[in-house]
Amino acid sequence: MQFKKAQQHILKKLRKELASNLYYHGLHHTLDVLAAAVRLAKTEKVSKQELILLKTAALYHDAGFIKKYFSNEEIAAKMAKKSLPEFGYTPGQIKIISGIIMATRINAEPSTLLEKIMRDADLDYLGGDDFYPVANALRKELYEYGLKYSGKEWKQLLITFLEQHTYYTLSAIKQREARKKQYLSQIRKLESIVLDQEGLA
Repeated sequence: MQFKKAQQHILKKLRKELASNLYYHGLHHTLDVLAAAVRLAKTEKVSKQELILLKTAALYHDAGFIKKYFSNEEIAAKMAKKSLPEFGYTPGQIKIISGIIMATRINAEPSTLLEKIMRDADLDYLGGDDFYPVANALRKELYEYGLKYSGKEWKQLLITFLEQHTYYTLSAIKQREARKKQYLSQIRKLESIVLDQEGLA
């Protein structure tokens, strides 16, 4: 596997082709997820080869946003399947990578350790230091794509999402679960999520 060449290829494509109004799902999110995946993989003690597969999946997991906003994971998997053979990835390795990507779907249930790490890395911010700015970026992005929430609606959406969310790896539970519960407690006490001047905060 020529990971560095695959990385250069997909990062160049993401920089050039992702829409500028992807305030949440932009290139910065891909890089954040990559970093979180590497962090979790180290504490979960995955092998070097597994780490390469995981990192590749992290880089590709939101590439489908180039072509489609909703339900884009399958597109990302197809993009990986098309380009990764050029960089020495085998069909078996690409199948694993596709499974990792598909594990980031909203209602997906990850089954393998790599899928669980990816799922946790994709939503790492729920228990991270930057929860509020990242959540606000998501709200702003959804507004751009036709999903407009009032302050009370956004509050309830966040509460429901945080209540239903599960971290799958022991590492993520140890590192993020307590902070996530703190955010949930804070949000419950709010009457509404206050809007900024643009009505998008």
